[in-house]
Amino acid sequence: MTSAAERREKQAGFVRQRYPRSGTLRGGRSFDVRLMQADDRDAVLAFARALPADDLLYLRSDITDPDVVDGWIGELERLNIVTVLALEQGRLIGEASLIQSGAGWTRHRADIRMIVAPQARGEGLGHYLAEEIFVIAELFGLRKLAAQMSHDQLGAQSVFRGLGFEPVALLPGFVVDREGAERDLLVMAYDVTARGAPASAQEGGG
Repeated sequence: MTSAAERREKQAGFVRQRYPRSGTLRGGRSFDVRLMQADDRDAVLAFARALPADDLLYLRSDITDPDVVDGWIGELERLNIVTVLALEQGRLIGEASLIQSGAGWTRHRADIRMIVAPQARGEGLGHYLAEEIFVIAELFGLRKLAAQMSHDQLGAQSVFRGLGFEPVALLPGFVVDREGAERDLLVMAYDVTARGAPASAQEGGG
């Protein structure tokens, strides 16, 4: 009988076969997409530290902290997180992560996180990366995806609504931002099995 670890490693192999890939922004600029690796540590830190302060305010983890990024890399190696990076001429312009708990009653679901650099926003990169995460979720046999954000992150809500996510819970005062202020947590969900990955998820490399 195949163990859960063996099954996950096999699924991860299918994910690895999908990359690298390439895509094109709405403005015609091309970008490359690949899986995050340990040697991306410094590039990810530089990317995070260049984000606007307002973006950092809402992140669940402080990815400007080297220890946090080291922990992230450890989770990549344990296959608890899969992160896709978007690069334009070698410069990191976006990331999307599938975050699995792997624990008992939540093993069928995962969280999705996306961060897009300001210079690449409004050009379809967020949708592209999210759709890649949908495909990865299917390859891992996941059934539910959740995105969490504060109630006033209207831009993020708009992106996820456009992808088919629906609000399922609003939890008052459930998050504290980097400045110590309490904010309401909005949870949006997507049923992978009912809807499948969006048709626009590229199958041939962008």
